[in-house]
Amino acid sequence: MKNGNIIELRNITLSFDGEKILDSLDLTVRDGEFVTFLGRSGCGKTTTLRIIAGFLRPDEGDVFFDGERVNDVPPYKRNVNTIFQRYALFPHLNVYENVAFGLKVAGVPKAEIEEKVKEMLHLVNLDGYEKRKVTNLSGGQQQRVAIARALINKPKVLLLDEPLSALDAKLRKDMQVELRRIQRETGITFIFVTHDQEEALSMSDTVVVMENGKIQQIGRPVDIYNEPVNAFVADFIGESNIIDGIMNRDDTVTFAGHTFTCVDEGFERNEPVDVVIRPEDVDVVDPDCGMVVGEITQATFKGDYYELIVDVRGFKWMVQTTDAYEEGQVIGIALDPDAIHVMHKSEFSGLYGDYSTFSDDLDPDPEDDEDEE
Repeated sequence: MKNGNIIELRNITLSFDGEKILDSLDLTVRDGEFVTFLGRSGCGKTTTLRIIAGFLRPDEGDVFFDGERVNDVPPYKRNVNTIFQRYALFPHLNVYENVAFGLKVAGVPKAEIEEKVKEMLHLVNLDGYEKRKVTNLSGGQQQRVAIARALINKPKVLLLDEPLSALDAKLRKDMQVELRRIQRETGITFIFVTHDQEEALSMSDTVVVMENGKIQQIGRPVDIYNEPVNAFVADFIGESNIIDGIMNRDDTVTFAGHTFTCVDEGFERNEPVDVVIRPEDVDVVDPDCGMVVGEITQATFKGDYYELIVDVRGFKWMVQTTDAYEEGQVIGIALDPDAIHVMHKSEFSGLYGDYSTFSDDLDPDPEDDEDEE
């Protein structure tokens, strides 16, 4: 990865019709990294992307590119390109003409254009597609054309606004791998917007989790998953049981009627806290051996594991296990110290983590982001 910061957002605030969309947002993006803005529809992630691109101007705050303030610099003068949810390819032009379009407008010599188009099509695995009509391409192939067109003039930053949302599940996974490969090969800074947690965790150097117009947490994917800072992040990134607890002292926390050894420190004595337990970190044992005991209220076969909803003292836990269990069974739950993650209370405490109302409803259509942000 390259050194130095390429983008800095300082105290960015933006309101639409009296509603604050971004609230005093600060962010630094390092040159050459793959950064993902992750959050629900309406959280402010697409708005932040548009401010970086220059399509929106903040009410307050400053945008810096390579150390220079660019608030007043129009989009076409910023060394960035954007790929939107809809790829905006020219239907009357073939693949070659679409990819070459920007260079032709800039008056680049024909021989140089041919060389660069060939290079870009090879990069996105579209060798031999030069004369194909873009309307005859699959969704994944169209996206590759859009990527080639966006990268051919070597921008310092590529902005990607939910570019995988229209693809089917398998092609989406394939393109996740391809985008990561392209980013590493080119060394260009990618800033990617998604509501999909798996995409964010699998592709990114850095994940920026957003909600209510604010950045809730910034970090490496593994840190975001294993060390969420509040109940929103814990719930949004994967499945989480989030339980009220009391931090008795360093390394000791009480919840669900039992006092556990943990690995967390730095809390006040007897401080009320949120305790995160990931479903895959729960050990199901005989009731006589359990630290806590619960009754299974729902058991769902998921292929390579079983997903259990377990009533523990009136709070519904999610538990994932490879062993088969049935509704109505009483089980014991055991937890290793490193399976317990303790967080300070926040504005999100009490809103997430109880699976009494758990459902598999799909997230809102990600394309709603354009209207809501």
